[in-house]
Amino acid sequence: MIVKYNIFGYLIGEGFSNVFKNKKSTCASLMIMCATMIIFGIFLILGENINHFVEQVKSEQGFQVFLEKDATDEEVQKVGEKIRAIDGVSTIEFKDKTDALNTMKEKFGDKSSLIEPYGADYFPTSYIVTLTDLNLSKDVQNKILQIENVNEITSSDKTVSTLLNLAKGIKIVTGVILVLLIVISIFIIANTIKLTVHARRKEISIMKYVGATNNFIRWPFIVEGMIIGILASIISIIIVGGAYSVLAEQAVNAGFLKTINISLVGFKDMISSIIVVYMLLGIGIGALGSVISMRKYLKV
Repeated sequence: MIVKYNIFGYLIGEGFSNVFKNKKSTCASLMIMCATMIIFGIFLILGENINHFVEQVKSEQGFQVFLEKDATDEEVQKVGEKIRAIDGVSTIEFKDKTDALNTMKEKFGDKSSLIEPYGADYFPTSYIVTLTDLNLSKDVQNKILQIENVNEITSSDKTVSTLLNLAKGIKIVTGVILVLLIVISIFIIANTIKLTVHARRKEISIMKYVGATNNFIRWPFIVEGMIIGILASIISIIIVGGAYSVLAEQAVNAGFLKTINISLVGFKDMISSIIVVYMLLGIGIGALGSVISMRKYLKV
């Protein structure tokens, strides 16, 4: 048990030693890996916020169903019952003529006196409908338009469709960028550690000559790659987190987000997933890069 512990300690120690022995190549790898991870982090955070925006829209977005002005109270109630029975409808809220008048007064603001002569009877009653799934919007609207005493529907389908498409696009772009950055990082780590391996090729040959196994020789270099990956992940998380927190605070203070009733995802809410993703990337890329760099010198 003590022998196994000593071997494990030796392999870890050699990995750390390699990192500090090759300061120039380690710094170069750290800088490039940090740059690639920061770029990925930007798209990751952007994707999280786009998804958050879409979820907010899904929970709040609805369309307004206007009824015929001469519809009786009984007919208005029947329309509500038929709308509520349609698959995909989440909630419906009734707006009477007085509600419609008050809404218009709010829109006109200081000039609300211009519409007061018309009175509440000038405006139609309506239902505000929210959905369980925004993708069902068109189908639900088509069914509602077939209901008797329904005059028209106002919605923002284009805005919703744009947000949904944007969310899908961000996911695809993030995925493509992640693959590219992984390939680039593996190449960088592999070439960096290859310099270390090349400088120690005589030592490796002697170790093999005295009976050291390939795994015994390989593991210190794998540890070196993993350490570089972990350091790059930590630095990237600090930079991305700090920059995002500052920019998010400025955006909130600007008041624009409050105007459009949208909030940003707090970095604290994303930190767990970001740490997991970054650490897996850093450790995985570092280890794989090391294995690739050793292929020339060891028989796999």
